[in-house]
Amino acid sequence: MRGAKSAKWVAGAAIIALAATACGGGSDDSSDSASKEKGKPAGYVSVDVGEPQKPLIPADTNEQLGSYVIQSLFTQLLEFDGDGKIVYTNAESVKSDDNKTWTVKLKPGWKFHDGTPVTAESYIKAWNWYANSKNNQQNAFWFEDIKGYADVHPEKGDPKSTEMSGLKAVDDTTFTIELDKPVPYFEYKLGYYTFAPLPEVFYKDTKAFGQAPVGNGPYVFEKWDHKKLIQVKANADYQGPNKAKNKGILFKNYATVEAAYQDLLSGNLDMIRQVGPRDLPNYKTDLGDRVVEEPYAAVQSIVPTFYSKTFKGIDPKVLQGLSMGIDRDTITKTVLNGTREPATSFTPPGVAGNQHLDTDVFKFDPAKAKQLIKEGGGVPENKLWIQYNADGGHKEWVTAVCESIRNATGVDCVPDAKPDFQTDLEARDNDQVKSMYRGGWVADYPLNVNFMRELYGTTAEANNGRFSDKEVDAAFKKGDNAASLEEATKAYQEAEKLVLEKMPAIPLWNYKINGGYGKSVGNVAIDFRGDYVMTDVTVK
Repeated sequence: MRGAKSAKWVAGAAIIALAATACGGGSDDSSDSASKEKGKPAGYVSVDVGEPQKPLIPADTNEQLGSYVIQSLFTQLLEFDGDGKIVYTNAESVKSDDNKTWTVKLKPGWKFHDGTPVTAESYIKAWNWYANSKNNQQNAFWFEDIKGYADVHPEKGDPKSTEMSGLKAVDDTTFTIELDKPVPYFEYKLGYYTFAPLPEVFYKDTKAFGQAPVGNGPYVFEKWDHKKLIQVKANADYQGPNKAKNKGILFKNYATVEAAYQDLLSGNLDMIRQVGPRDLPNYKTDLGDRVVEEPYAAVQSIVPTFYSKTFKGIDPKVLQGLSMGIDRDTITKTVLNGTREPATSFTPPGVAGNQHLDTDVFKFDPAKAKQLIKEGGGVPENKLWIQYNADGGHKEWVTAVCESIRNATGVDCVPDAKPDFQTDLEARDNDQVKSMYRGGWVADYPLNVNFMRELYGTTAEANNGRFSDKEVDAAFKKGDNAASLEEATKAYQEAEKLVLEKMPAIPLWNYKINGGYGKSVGNVAIDFRGDYVMTDVTVK
């Protein structure tokens, strides 16, 4: 989906009314309810969403800021409701008798924003382009289950083909997907926005398209004023179940979450996704019944980079020791004001297969922490860094984690701030992280698989720590090739126990959204991933 919420670096979810899990009715006080935002068109709503890392192409958007915009402009085949069950959007049905060959039937009459039809070929051509290694899309990995992927995305050299043999059009609204091997949860993956279709205009000038995309979603692109705002308008011709109840959205960029919060209080912003630690003690008093506080399917972690001098060839015992040097209970209660729950696994509640790992690795124990670090050979130079983005409200807890590690283990820990999320992500993508980075993951689809394979598989794009382990990969494949969805989920639960032994990341806590909204909007809700259901928001 990838970093979690104010942090998410992959992930994504279409924002759909059927996915709402929590809502606030807003205050009945109509005084001062009018928005004070200058330059905002009548009937539009605004939310703090920073500058996307990449151009606005579905398969090249691998972080939460860009995903908010992508999911407003594009609609894929299906989505999920608040219970994690499949809801068809652009698809009429997705069926398979053997988990290997899937038949997709599209709803007829759908059109892109330029008026051209959405057809089976719109999906097939887009997926082939996304997967082609020459096009260098961050999310190409998501298509590797499809037969012929290796031909368009070989491990080395140029592609042998421009088309995956597993994709075939039956007619204008029907196509088949043949996989290399049966994957019982494949339908769930289709709920990720990277599987969105593309119109023909995309192929005429892909660079220009990324700056002004033409989608098939509930909103139409209007403008992108870089590092300031992105503006979209409601699609009057949209046929999906999540038709906009407002006239448009302003995605506004702020240098800090504190600045966004002040704009919310002054009437210059309608919704804030996450209140920063500085304002958490007061935001309930400030906002009253306009507070949005709900858990969602996301885990915060710190991720070692296994190419770094600090962690190259490290014994997992060292990482387990560092984990036990973190006082999660105290940090979540004090620094994070009780807004997080300490993690007990690598997956969050709310996804199928979540389990409470019976382990002491996530419990604070300074003596055992020192022992494990010593047994594992220690941390090189007895020093590590935790990289984070300074614009996301992370300074306080990263500092607290470092102090806890330092005091409990004697290992020096230094916060390493990057000015914004883009800079943070580029350092990860280019293997420039000194030791560890602030990770976090929000569900792309509601299965434990998504918190395992897409993060710790050797070929996974979001595996920015460059973790690679043959035993873990084999355990994942066992789940991928299970006979049923239930068996796949159980296999990944067993794989998670192996992940605990290898420690590709240190889970810290499960997320809650701690946001809120202003007096000029109502019907504010979140989906199971913690994203605002933007299509449902109304203007008073």
